[in-house]
Amino acid sequence: MTAAIGKSALIIGASRGLGYALAAEYLARGWQVTATARGAGRTGLHDLARSSDGRLVVEAVDITLPEQVAALHDRLAGKFDLLFVNAGVTNDPEETVADVPTETFVRLMVTNALSPMRVIEALQDLVAPDGTIGVMSSGQGSVANNDKGGFEIYRASKSALNQLMRSFAARHSGDPRTLLLMAPGWVQTDLGGAAAPLTISQSIPGVVDTIQAQAGKGGLRYLDYRGQTVRW
Repeated sequence: MTAAIGKSALIIGASRGLGYALAAEYLARGWQVTATARGAGRTGLHDLARSSDGRLVVEAVDITLPEQVAALHDRLAGKFDLLFVNAGVTNDPEETVADVPTETFVRLMVTNALSPMRVIEALQDLVAPDGTIGVMSSGQGSVANNDKGGFEIYRASKSALNQLMRSFAARHSGDPRTLLLMAPGWVQTDLGGAAAPLTISQSIPGVVDTIQAQAGKGGLRYLDYRGQTVRW
């Protein structure tokens, strides 16, 4: 593993699960990392920062609150090689549009689609001209691959995220930065559950390898943790 001297990442949503693993992986690869947790309480991310020799800085932000995102922007300085937004909540996988409470539907759409894209809109100017902007999507966000159903509302929220990112790319068609929608696979996390076939250690190194392989290529891609294209 080659150390990436001078490289910096801003990882949004890193207090646990995939986001935490991303922060740890980039630290292990020699990056300087700024990572966020939702609240001011102590998390494993803070413990990781204490052992990072100053290479991990922890910030607090709730991405569903635009004023907190704006305040985060004002606290940050310099340019990052990578901005990666990790956010995701789920619901009862058996709920459909016929029975899901409206507040649950809104919560998933705001957390999984609207808020990550608002973060990208607000923080994009912190990314270097040859940098990468990525967001954690899901293979379940694929419309083309949905032939089994299930997780109906979660799927819809990730599909909405994908569509919004595609619109962002269209509005910034002259921007040389690389844009990525990453599908990490079904992973054993609080969200993925214990029945998921992948461990974090099987998924996240592949996610980072894929992000690094796409650096400098420009354009928008929807990829999985193995670097393979996911059908829209």
